[in-house]
Amino acid sequence: MKDRKEYIIAKAMELYALEGYQNVSITDLQNQLDMGRGTLYYYFKDQDELFQTCMEQYFLDPKQRALNSVDESTVLMEDMIRAMMQYLGSLEKALMTFENKTVNTSNVNNLMFTAYSRFPALHRRAQRLSLKELELWRKAIYNSQRAGLVRHGIDVDFIALMMTHVKDSYDSGLGRTQMDFSLLERSYYAMYNLLKIE
Repeated sequence: MKDRKEYIIAKAMELYALEGYQNVSITDLQNQLDMGRGTLYYYFKDQDELFQTCMEQYFLDPKQRALNSVDESTVLMEDMIRAMMQYLGSLEKALMTFENKTVNTSNVNNLMFTAYSRFPALHRRAQRLSLKELELWRKAIYNSQRAGLVRHGIDVDFIALMMTHVKDSYDSGLGRTQMDFSLLERSYYAMYNLLKIE
């Protein structure tokens, strides 16, 4: 039963990513999944619940796990880079399971915009995670300074904010269909290397 629910989530997520949530009907989902409406409603009370579950499972839960994996008291900048790449790696792995390989960053950004504008609970959770990420970057920079790894005299709040936006700056217009998360890792380390003590 769990496998069938996971199958529904995966196929629905692919359809949402390709077509946009607002353009997907229950009939579209039935055709994509090759199952009856009653089966869909057995697992999800309506399409809103299915969409919210997709967004939580693909975006919010992996970010929560990644942020929870770091020790707030000892976190260093490299720990945060690893945590964020863990989050992005789980997203990349999930997207690579899609049969249609044309899903790109624009699709993902549109889905997130729709989710957070349409469902306040998802938006609140996303905001809490963003604030937690920002605070962890602050602590990571501060701890890295104390450990003698990065320079003092930098604007910790500004650098922390910049680090939270590295993943937001990916240019979806580079002509790639699939997202290349190695560019994001290089961006994180480029920022980090600018701050390091030689």
